[in-house]
Amino acid sequence: MLKYCLKKAGQVAIVMLLISFFSFAIIDLAPGDISSMYITEDMTEEEKAIVIEKLGLDKSMPEQYLAWLGEALKGNFGVSLSYKTPVMPMLTKRLPSTILLMGTSLAVSLALSIPLGLIAGYKKNTWIDNAISGFAYFGMSIPSFYFGMLMIILFTATLHLLPSSGMHSVGVNTPIDTLMHMIMPVMTMALSSMASKVRYVRANTIGQLSEEYVLAAKAKGTSPVKILFKHVLKNTLLPIITIVGMNMASLVCGSFIIESVFGWPGIGSFAMEAIGKRDYTIIMAYIMLSGFILVMGNFVADILYSFADPRIKRGIDVANGK
Repeated sequence: MLKYCLKKAGQVAIVMLLISFFSFAIIDLAPGDISSMYITEDMTEEEKAIVIEKLGLDKSMPEQYLAWLGEALKGNFGVSLSYKTPVMPMLTKRLPSTILLMGTSLAVSLALSIPLGLIAGYKKNTWIDNAISGFAYFGMSIPSFYFGMLMIILFTATLHLLPSSGMHSVGVNTPIDTLMHMIMPVMTMALSSMASKVRYVRANTIGQLSEEYVLAAKAKGTSPVKILFKHVLKNTLLPIITIVGMNMASLVCGSFIIESVFGWPGIGSFAMEAIGKRDYTIIMAYIMLSGFILVMGNFVADILYSFADPRIKRGIDVANGK
């Protein structure tokens, strides 16, 4: 098992290295010159050359990348071109807000999609199944930013029930106030990821209900609730873990959009501002951080496979000669 984990960790390192290289190359090829944000018209040629040298723009792209990578491995992503302050402290300040939003939306989507998928599979082709499937199709088809704006129009502009933006009201910093600000962005993020989970759980539930162990449980008079949540649920955990790992990408990208729609003070809205200002140092730091979250999500999902399905763990042990 340890050898398997080390192998996966090595794959994570390679993927992160490739993400960093291609992201750096794309930004390097982007139109415009970073030095123009530091160089003014009243500078002499010598002063301009000094600025270019300090920025490392007098070197080739591979040399610039290796210099940037060396600093990035130390946790130094450079100085913001627009804010003129180190990038990493600004990101770490906003990271807890994004983690709170992403973690809560993931928990909500799992808490709702698993029972809904189980019920839809058990009630196959009934009106309950059709209603749940219709809800899932709605979640998959509607764009998250559009659904977010609809929620703002309904709950803020029309019903005046929920705040439309931010994480706290002015002069208020209580858990209840934060919860009220979280409701709309969390539900917007949870909807799209929840829809795909419902469909996967439903499909796997239908397949499991025809298995012999379910038929035996029914013959013994086991209640449907116990069959679903004690027996069938265990055998649908593996595809659920797969979907959670795959949905890390949508959560990371979703935070980028949803935080901008709801004015949530996280790294997504911060990166959106950086794109508008062409602040490449912040953009690179955001790409690496979001890429790390995505890759680590899939890494954790791979590790959890062995705990969800003992057959995978036995296969790993056999491959390791145990």
